[in-house]
Amino acid sequence: MRSRMAIASRSSEVMSKLVAGMVGLSLVAALPAAAGAAMLGPDATACEGSGPAMLVHVEGFKKRTGMLRVQSYGGNPTRYFEKGSWLRRVDVPVPASGAADICVPVPANGNYAVSVRHDVDGSGKTGMNDGGGMSGNPKLSLMDVIFRRKPNPDKVQVTVHGVTRVPVVLNYVQGGSFGPLAMAAR
Repeated sequence: MRSRMAIASRSSEVMSKLVAGMVGLSLVAALPAAAGAAMLGPDATACEGSGPAMLVHVEGFKKRTGMLRVQSYGGNPTRYFEKGSWLRRVDVPVPASGAADICVPVPANGNYAVSVRHDVDGSGKTGMNDGGGMSGNPKLSLMDVIFRRKPNPDKVQVTVHGVTRVPVVLNYVQGGSFGPLAMAAR
């Protein structure tokens, strides 16, 4: 009889540990993907509260060197990406690994756009090795880049309510095309 009680007690203990472990894993899985990455930029605390802010999640790096420049745009959508029309500019070093999460506060909930530039050599000037991307990840051709044609505002506009995650995949010149690095394998 004692051995049955000992087995039952041990089984109960094992089951409790198993349930606790599963609850812990469920809580970890429920956290946002950005929770494991360090938030970059001088305004990181704006994304820890209720916003309004954009949490720009940048991935697809060609190299782990240089600087990232993230610029937010608001107001008239036809002026998105015009020189000098940005609301906020954040420059941060490229992280050694993983994606980069940069917090960019905005004045109020509403519609915005984001541009990202990867200055590979950190020169402060745009070069042919540098990469870039925008909110909405619009497909751009090499001719769009050369002639500085802007994408349709509907494709890049982000509606911010609180803290809004904005994924951006970097694009680079590859031969005669401009796109994410995965395109080079096609």
